[in-house]
Amino acid sequence: MESFILQSLLRALSLLVKPDTETLGIIALSLVVSGSAVAGAGLLGIALAAFLALRRPPLSGALLSVLNTFMGLPPVVVGLGLYLVLSRSGPLGALGLLYSPYAMVLAQFILAFPIVAALAHSAIQAVDPAVADAATALGATPLQRSLKVLQEARYGIISALMAALGRVMAEVGAVLVVGGNIKGYTRVMTTTIAMEAEKGDFVLAIALGIVLLGISLGINTALYWLQRRGRRP
Repeated sequence: MESFILQSLLRALSLLVKPDTETLGIIALSLVVSGSAVAGAGLLGIALAAFLALRRPPLSGALLSVLNTFMGLPPVVVGLGLYLVLSRSGPLGALGLLYSPYAMVLAQFILAFPIVAALAHSAIQAVDPAVADAATALGATPLQRSLKVLQEARYGIISALMAALGRVMAEVGAVLVVGGNIKGYTRVMTTTIAMEAEKGDFVLAIALGIVLLGISLGINTALYWLQRRGRRP
């Protein structure tokens, strides 16, 4: 048993040193799908967070409660909901997005958006009110004042984006349901690991697991560094 594990690990490391086209495609698609989802969630989530924190509209507290609740959305539930919407009998079935990378991006966007919005809101609210007051006293426009506050909250906002990226990179349920794990088209690292482990072929699964661990380590290291920078006066 130990020999089998060691051989699988050595073959996995060899595969990472000289990856084949399929392995590179799986890694690349994972990065593109998750990166696109977090980029979209970042644009809309930060805008919503800034609006709620700086304008404080009515019912903002209720909306924040919803965002905080949705931070723990089960990926499988998101995948199921999107499947019903994007299937042929669903309201958006005519678009033909089911079992495509676009559906996977949409699923991960839904998972990432509340994380970015809620954490970015906390970062913006933590900015000293004196920053906005000073900008106003110097004649800044409302837009310039908002941008100054966002600049002060930049480390917290980047941390929100990194946290969302870590969440969606590791999820398997939603992308499996709406993507279908189609070889060469919608197969990403997490779905490949699940499939290869089920088949008993652990070489590729271990190799991709090492890649995911490396990405997770990089994200956590970056978060730790950003949090330290954010605490400095």
